[in-house]
Amino acid sequence: MTTPNTIAEYLQQLRAALTGADPAMIQDALFDAEEHLRSELAEHPEQTEAAMLARVAGSYGAPEEVAEIYRDTEIKVQRALRPPRPQAPRGALARFFGVIADARTYGALFYMLLALATGIFYFTWTVTGLGLSAGLAILIVGIPFIILFFASVRLLALVEGRLVEVMLGVRMPRRPAASARELPLLKRIGAMFTDPRTWGTLLYLLLMLPLGIAYFTVAVTGLAVSLGLVAVPVLQQFGIAPVTIDNMQYFWHGWQLLCSMVGGVLLFFVVLHLARGVGWLHGHLAKHLLVKLGGY
Repeated sequence: MTTPNTIAEYLQQLRAALTGADPAMIQDALFDAEEHLRSELAEHPEQTEAAMLARVAGSYGAPEEVAEIYRDTEIKVQRALRPPRPQAPRGALARFFGVIADARTYGALFYMLLALATGIFYFTWTVTGLGLSAGLAILIVGIPFIILFFASVRLLALVEGRLVEVMLGVRMPRRPAASARELPLLKRIGAMFTDPRTWGTLLYLLLMLPLGIAYFTVAVTGLAVSLGLVAVPVLQQFGIAPVTIDNMQYFWHGWQLLCSMVGGVLLFFVVLHLARGVGWLHGHLAKHLLVKLGGY
């Protein structure tokens, strides 16, 4: 591979060397490389980009060397996000009840409970921003507002990515997308509007409201019903009947209490399995709309 003479060529070679790697890792690597190289160029303004690249080749590394370092580091990152699972329990019952020992289950369950709040905020921010952008587009002041709004959308994508990575265990970018600073300002702004990730992020932020409502409803209802069924014997000791019809309280006894507690426990484990499945599906949705649409 030829020695790059510009930062743009360096980034292009680095992207090529990372072909097939996780898109989130590629985005981080490109951003880090561009930041480092441009800071080196700013510290030595008398040097050309070619001279700077030749000077830092030994310290920062050629694109192939940097790509190899990131690939090695990514193995450790993936192990941290997806620690080796204990040996799978044998038998259907063991696998069914073994979900309670999976830490990822609780991260997904907490994400389902948090999704309502984040969904309301994302939806409100997006709808308000799009509405004001459309209304102000005919005015001069509308142009900077639109640019700031779309920049805020990219920032929200990073914030949501961190939530998804921490709670759902799906690798997401820790850095913004490379900005192609060698382009004129207007072309850079145009690139932001034509980047599929921008529109994928807008779609994701809008979808988070209905998804958040569904996630929160399923999680709260499932937990409340399951724990309520288990707590029936205790509640009855305080005179609280599980069923009230026409102001008549009906208390459960014998096999009814047994069925209530067993049913509550089983429902609780069903909710845990459902939370883990939702976490897996939502993590892949976020990965596709927030990262993979960028075409890495």
